[in-house]
Amino acid sequence: MMNHNFTITTWREDDLFVAQCLDIDVSSFGATQNEALENIKEAIELYLEDSNDIDIPEIQTPAITQTKISLDA
Repeated sequence: MMNHNFTITTWREDDLFVAQCLDIDVSSFGATQNEALENIKEAIELYLEDSNDIDIPEIQTPAITQTKISLDA
């Protein structure tokens, strides 16, 4: 079995927590942050199980930034 570290970010969206993998295009959610993290782990495992010879990039130091956009109503 091969081990790989994945970079995950989580945030709250309404009543749910969203978990997004920054290494591959996989996301999941849960009622709690821990549930979202467990769900993303399972989603990543399923993704990798279905993928053949996937190249997983190494992300060194991800930078999470926020921006504010004003929309005219």
